[in-house]
This record gives sequence, structure tokens and C-alpha cells, in this order.
Amino acid sequence: MDLEKYNVPVPRYTSYPPANHFTTDFDGKDYAELIAGSNDRKPGHIAIYIHIPFCRQLCFYCGCNSCRLEDDVRVKNYIDAVRSEILMVTGLLDAGRKISQIHFGGGTPNSIEPGYLTGLVDLLSDRFDFIENPEIAIECNPAQLDLDYLQALKESKFNRYSLGIQDFNRKVLKTVNRRPSALPVEELIEFIRRDGGSSVNLDFIYGLPLQTSASFAETISHAISMRPDRLVTFSYAHVPWMKKAQLILEKTGLPEPREKMEMFNTAAGLLKEAGYAPVGLDHYVLPGDELNIAQQNNMLHRNFQGYCSRRTTGQVYAFGVSAISQLEGGYSQNTKDIDMYIAHAGKSGFAVEKGYRLSRKEKAVREIITSLMCNYRLDFAELSAGLGESPGYIRQMADSSRLRSFAADDMLDFDDKRIIVKEKGKFFIRNIAASFDPAYKEGKNKYSRPV
Repeated sequence: MDLEKYNVPVPRYTSYPPANHFTTDFDGKDYAELIAGSNDRKPGHIAIYIHIPFCRQLCFYCGCNSCRLEDDVRVKNYIDAVRSEILMVTGLLDAGRKISQIHFGGGTPNSIEPGYLTGLVDLLSDRFDFIENPEIAIECNPAQLDLDYLQALKESKFNRYSLGIQDFNRKVLKTVNRRPSALPVEELIEFIRRDGGSSVNLDFIYGLPLQTSASFAETISHAISMRPDRLVTFSYAHVPWMKKAQLILEKTGLPEPREKMEMFNTAAGLLKEAGYAPVGLDHYVLPGDELNIAQQNNMLHRNFQGYCSRRTTGQVYAFGVSAISQLEGGYSQNTKDIDMYIAHAGKSGFAVEKGYRLSRKEKAVREIITSLMCNYRLDFAELSAGLGESPGYIRQMADSSRLRSFAADDMLDFDDKRIIVKEKGKFFIRNIAASFDPAYKEGKNKYSRPV
């Protein structure tokens, strides 16, 4: 296979259309209309995302909206704005709907006092009932995590903890300006699991300076020995035109694409050999995990927060600076400026910066791409029934010449009824999904490369 043929800039498809297609011709009034309309749309559950942008130390590789933690006054003002925004949004939601998922991302959510986070969970609990066994999740930097902090979260019913390890190699961590875990990771995992009912993700990034296939294999082998419930190998996305700090990494140098792909393949082989089931593009879970079961039943779903089952999925109502709400009818993104967010959220209205209303055709494309990205298959009759469209309407959206090219390279099989992605094609699933995207154009400085 010609690696460079497919190693071209392509969307990550955490949403469709991607966020760089959102328009500023969208304001708080438009968002309020989307929220009101979402009450009668599917999925009916409420999924919550809360963005905590603060970090005690900024990592050079980071592509997220984050800022250095300065003082508690700013944190308090920010959390007050989030609370106000929650009250505004939830005031427009049907009180009979249930929360299925709460996810705190960042930034570094555990860089601030746990009482701020648990207070937001309490606020939501006062306003809505939860489904049975909801997912209350948080992304944590283990360099700033201790057992007292974890205990406070556990008492507030947090039950999924994603520890951002990134690499166990301290030279790699130093190069990217990230500190290692303050406590042994084994100790953190044992404490989280102690009372039962909670699970642990370990997150890693491949493609960073100084990493090799051999060194990354050592990191993954060490992680496997701890037997986390889930393990994620994220591909480093080099987008220095968006995140200038990433230019610092070029001084040391980044792994070549073939070395990076070898990291992925070696890690995947180790994880499968250890009994982990691959889920989606970059997740690995224990066989009995809900995500594996969902994928086996073609019921895996995906949103900005990652993979989830249809049981825990919902329309996503997002709070905080730069947060993106994913509703049935479209998207709304808050301002990326923290001071502007604090000044406007819940006070003078919504702090909306841009958004997007989906057309009928775009909703169909979104479902097609989600099905491919999550379940590596597409059944035209099954999908068309769910959308209320004809199978022919779905089939005509494909770029047949591109599908034939993928088939010729042994990446997929397809006919008039279905598409089945082969093992070889899973690494380039983003490229395959793009063959259904009428807005996709290969362009410099718009998307990251698969490898």
C-alpha cells in the first residue's frame, strides 16, 4: 500500500460537518431555537459536556482550548458563568428528560478544587433525573492527582476516570513539557476501583518527539500490566497553524509517518494479544466492556467526548469556553475567549461565537459517517430506514470512484447493499468516511493527517 496516497489532510469527523465549517451567522437566538427543538428529537437523553480550560502547566502538543491557571478568583468567576449558562439552557429543556452522561474535559479539570466540579454535578442533579447507571466522567492529569481529590469525586458519584498518561518515558514527557504522574499509576487505579462501580481509562499519544515503535511498545506493555478497563492510543495531530506552541516540537523533530504507523500497529498487536478488544479507531477495551458489546451489535456511537453506547448517548449540551453543543438540528459553539465568556454567559445571553444548522442531506451524511467511524460498516437499507429515506438516496451520496480505489487497495468491500471496512482500511477510516462528504476538499492547514 502506498502510505502517502492516503496520508493527506482529512477531517477527524468528531462532528459532521467539522467545526471549521461552522459560521458566525449564528447567535444566541439561533441556539435557543435549536435547544427548544431538541426536546422533540432523538436521542431523547441529555448528555452534558463541561469545559474546564485551566492548566497548571501547558503541554506543547496540546490542541485544546486551554489557559494557565492564575488565581482562584478567575476560576470562581468562570464557574459562576458556567452555572449561569447551565440554568439558562436547562430552563429550555423538558424537565422529564433524563441525563445519561456528564463529561468534564479541558484543559485540566482536576487543576481546580474538586468542590467546583462536584457543585456543578449537584446543580444538574437538582434539575434532572438520571438514567440507571449514568456515566459521570472526568479527564485527569495524574501529575496533579492525589487520593483526597479522587475521594471527593467518588463521593459525588463520578464513575469514569480518564488518566492522561501520554507516555511513561520521562524523556518524552520532558520534551513535550508534561510532568509524570505524582503517584504511581497502579496506586491511582487501585484506589479508583476500590469500592466497585468505577472504571479507568489510560490515554496515550503516539507521534511525539523521541518516540519510536520500540519505546511506545514499552509504554503500552507497562499499561497493559495494570489492566485498565479502557486504553486509548491517540494519534498526535500536528496543527501548528492553529496551535503555535506545537512549533517547539519541530526543534526536536517528529517521527516519520511510517514510524508513527508502526507505533500504532505494534500497540494494537500488543493490546489484542493481551485480550483487549479494539473499538473504533483508537480505543481498546476489556471484552465485557459496554463499548465492545455495542460495537458487536452495531450500536456504537461517537460524539466530541469520544465513543459511547446508544444507552449512554444523548444530544450534547455543552458548557464553558469554546464548548460545542451537538444537537439533532445542528451545532453551537461558545466563544473561545475566557474573559468574553465570563462577561456574557448567562448574563447578557448566550456566549455563542458560531454554529451551524443541519440540512436534511447533512443529517444523512452525519449518520453515514458516524456508522462508518464507529462500526466499520454501512447497510444502506438499515440506515435509510432509520433516516426515513430510500436506500437509493443514501447510495447516491457516495463517491463511487473513491470507494473503488479503496476496494482495489483491499481496504473495503462494497456493493449496492452495504460497505464493509476491512482490517487494512480501519487505520484510514477517516479517508473512507470522507468519500461521503460533499464538502470535503483536501486543503493545506485545514485538517491533520491520519499518520
